[in-house]
Amino acid sequence: MILWIAEVKLITILSATAWLLKTGMAINGLDISQEEQNIVKQKSQPMNLQIAQERLYSFLIAIVQKWQGDDVLQEFKILFIDFKDSANLAKSTGLYRISFMKKEKDFNYTIKRCFYILVNNWEAQRRYQYIHDLIKLFDDYKDKNLNNEPEDIIHKVWLKNFINSQDYKNIKLLTEKYKKQVNNSATKTNWANRYTSYLLSAQAFDEKRPKEQQEVARKLARQMKDKFKFELAMYIARSQSSASSRARYQNPSLLGDNVLRIIKIILVKKGRFSYENVANIFIKQTENQKLKDFKKSLQSYLFFTVESQGCIVTLMDQLSETLSEWKIEADEKIVTPNLFLRVCTRLIDCLIIENGKEPSALFNLLLSQGHPLTLVILLLKIILICENARSHLEIKIANLIRYYENFPEEECEKLINFLEFFNITFAIYAENVEYNLIKINENSPDVQKFNQENIDEYRVFSQSRIDE
Repeated sequence: MILWIAEVKLITILSATAWLLKTGMAINGLDISQEEQNIVKQKSQPMNLQIAQERLYSFLIAIVQKWQGDDVLQEFKILFIDFKDSANLAKSTGLYRISFMKKEKDFNYTIKRCFYILVNNWEAQRRYQYIHDLIKLFDDYKDKNLNNEPEDIIHKVWLKNFINSQDYKNIKLLTEKYKKQVNNSATKTNWANRYTSYLLSAQAFDEKRPKEQQEVARKLARQMKDKFKFELAMYIARSQSSASSRARYQNPSLLGDNVLRIIKIILVKKGRFSYENVANIFIKQTENQKLKDFKKSLQSYLFFTVESQGCIVTLMDQLSETLSEWKIEADEKIVTPNLFLRVCTRLIDCLIIENGKEPSALFNLLLSQGHPLTLVILLLKIILICENARSHLEIKIANLIRYYENFPEEECEKLINFLEFFNITFAIYAENVEYNLIKINENSPDVQKFNQENIDEYRVFSQSRIDE
């Protein structure tokens, strides 16, 4: 902590001193030797700028997710419209204002990134009024010339230029659609806000959006998912320890204490027949297969260890029919990586949204018959053999949420249940966390004999995954 504070102070001093030296102004009140001035000149400005930018972005991400929208707008106005010191920013990051930006292009890039951080969050949360108010901050801007500090004069010129730029016109065009939605947005929190990370992921992969917005959306989505993974791991650890309090780390899922039982059921497939191992075996065994043979192998892989009963039989039959009819003209061709990906995305469409608008028949079948976990495991198996299909899957999950978001929460219980299973399963099989099911004593039955009756004889342990 001491080192971090020292680093922040050094960056702030260096940034301010560098600006003074660059503009040729006297450094009053600072006893800086010629040697120290040379160090300042030699310091890498891009590195200092990048550090300051990242701290500013992190600050905005934190407050837009926790504060009231009006308070976030006020903080943004203080920094970018009024160019004043921010006590909140200083307390959080060690930065006091946006004076670390020394070039107009850096100012433009930074203000666009900050703009999209707010818009992405408010769009995903359906808080359109604040997007409208953010634009209004710029449209209503008038230079009041309340002070004559050189830095403020420069930033005011940059702000005027930005407001008159094509970049700002593009931003206004992008947000024009929210004006119509301001009066229609619900005042109470929508249940879909809980799954904002998937809506942001869809934005990140939307090539019609500006690159800056895609980049910000990708970062926000990752942070939200990492937060869920951390809270889940901490809750599991605390809830299984009699000496720990659950109050500090609450259950991040909506499944209550059943989340532990569900995780144990998911984790029982470990060892030789773990989902990862079976996926690796499938990939090796299907190398250089023709598409016709690959389709059959894929069906066997997906339903390996899945009990064939009830609607599962219907599911198997429909997927078999879909695969056999897909790309018949290419059946004799060797499966290339591109063809591999296309098969997997086709399967995802069948299981989630097939026509691009409404949930698929198979999705409705599995949820109506009480098999959300079976559906999630099938999706997991697809991603384990084709990581490149993950973006397509997350877009389809976002489409599901958008389709149902205007339905009352009580009518979406089965969907929400599926999303909670999805969150947990993909957190368990995340790339940087490893979960294991461990016997609590030697007399406990082996994991292979795990069942609903002896489920309490096991504990779930998580640890960071270390790449070999």
